[in-house]
Amino acid sequence: MDSTTQRRIRNLATQLNPAQPHEDDQALSTQQCVKGPAKKAFDPTLRWNGYGYADTAYFLNKDGVLEFKGPKYELHGISMPNFRSWAESEVGFSPKDLTPSQPFVKHVPTPIINQEFMSAVAGQWSRLAQDDQERVFHGHGHTVEEVYQLRHGSLERIPDVVIYPGTHQHVEKIVKAANQFNVVIIPFGGGTSVTNAVTCPPTEKRMIVSLDMRDMKKIKWIDLDNMMACIEAGASGEYIEEQLRPKGLCFGHEPDSYEFSTLGGWIATRASGMKKNVYGNIEDILISCKMVTSVGVLEQKSPVPRLSSGPDINEITIGSEGAFGVVTEAIVKIRRLPEYQTFGAVAFPDFQSGFDFMHALAKIRCYPASIRLMDNEQFRLASALKGAQGPWHNFVDSVKKFYVTSIKGFDVHSLCAATLVFEGRKDEVQAQERAVYETAKKHGGLKSDAESGRRGYMLTYMIAYIRDVIMDYNYIAESFETSMPYTNAVQLCDAVKKRIKDACLTIGVKKPPFVCCRITQLYDTGCAAYFYFAIHYKGLADPVQAYLEVEREAREEILKQGGSISHHHGIGKLRAQFMAQTMGTPAIHALKALKAQLDPNDVFAARNMGL
Repeated sequence: MDSTTQRRIRNLATQLNPAQPHEDDQALSTQQCVKGPAKKAFDPTLRWNGYGYADTAYFLNKDGVLEFKGPKYELHGISMPNFRSWAESEVGFSPKDLTPSQPFVKHVPTPIINQEFMSAVAGQWSRLAQDDQERVFHGHGHTVEEVYQLRHGSLERIPDVVIYPGTHQHVEKIVKAANQFNVVIIPFGGGTSVTNAVTCPPTEKRMIVSLDMRDMKKIKWIDLDNMMACIEAGASGEYIEEQLRPKGLCFGHEPDSYEFSTLGGWIATRASGMKKNVYGNIEDILISCKMVTSVGVLEQKSPVPRLSSGPDINEITIGSEGAFGVVTEAIVKIRRLPEYQTFGAVAFPDFQSGFDFMHALAKIRCYPASIRLMDNEQFRLASALKGAQGPWHNFVDSVKKFYVTSIKGFDVHSLCAATLVFEGRKDEVQAQERAVYETAKKHGGLKSDAESGRRGYMLTYMIAYIRDVIMDYNYIAESFETSMPYTNAVQLCDAVKKRIKDACLTIGVKKPPFVCCRITQLYDTGCAAYFYFAIHYKGLADPVQAYLEVEREAREEILKQGGSISHHHGIGKLRAQFMAQTMGTPAIHALKALKAQLDPNDVFAARNMGL
């Protein structure tokens, strides 16, 4: 970076981020940084045995009606009288099957402490924690297997200590000490992994450190001339947007978990956001990043728009899942806040019609910021979650049920719907809306109101909480995703749903499983699909093993139908068995060679991707 660019960055940082320089970072001595408030050692606002905030949940009230509480969300205090009857008829739900979570895990493993390491890193952190609650919280993500163990059993192996570094220099010193004293490091971001990525290998005998990056969340500088910013890896999506919005800026990366997941986690898992059509996937947003490895800092040193100097160094970090090192900061693209935003929705008579509409948009490259097509099962679930007090509208109500089912001839048992988000200049958005709704009409679509689209979009942030409530009633539920060419997309969705249902019969599930999917992302050559399934585990000898068997069969069917091993969740340990089948032997050898070179002492030993 030349001196002119450095001077511009310093001037902009001073103007935009009037805070004190960080005393431990020489690179910030002439720049200013955005600092967040200090956190307590363990954040009590987070749920220890489920997703999200501790004060947020769906629950059956005293009248047996589903209700939602959560002060951060607009559904707070809303009851949903249609949900119970839908659940009873569709999946055999019974409130008599109540099986609440235990108050805490049955057993907490005794920590293994390497005193030489602890002495070497003394003071090289902003916080350090060794209590049981912190260790358990950092020993899991959010797969069914992990959450079930939290609620009804124990985690076999958890971190022995949790360290929160405060600076890049802290991370370098911690990693150096780990190599010197034979200690394992597992990087930790928002804890939202759904691939067993942060679970500790049960056979690991060395001391395990969970390196929680969430204290490293400063926006170190902003360059408005080149529209980029340097952000520390522990910043969550919500935090980044909160810092940028008052300056008229945005980041635009919105995964379902954006309230909790972090920039470093997005890079490490090759993440995708709901508005990728405008802002790109994480690999499109990233300019360069720093990753501390066992042999030094890996980074592309020139923050230029494109570089032709051999293989892209960023690609070693993107999708590396903590196997080679820990991401500490990144230079990323930023955008001006969109001038105009609006939502929309379209109802279709069946999934094939809705998919043909999506494919037609891809052919003319008309991509709203977000467009997602729900199948009929997911559409009816959304309808069952309609609020009694009025603010939760479903598509059937919004266009008048009689008009849809009688005049247009739509069948509520095949009906599906697409939700839309448009962002940009007002004239661009309006032109895009016209093209989208004209295309929808050609494929039998019926335009709904903007509020329905907005509600459908916002449901994404709360759908993980649904899993927690049904787990109280003997259900286990999970989500997974894939990408595939357009030519076999509908066939893949149908085949996977059938395979899950057949697998449930084989393993002895007594009640009908719930399976649904949606098309979530459009590309020029194909799309991504997101599946949800829930099964009633009462009577099964080993519910976790039953889930793992169903998930394995679903993944095998995806690969058989030409889908990818993952679109944006990553591999972790959950899907490592499919790596060779997906990548081929030479690629596996290349990854193992990288691992040996960058981490010769196997410090980053989470075993993700089988490395």
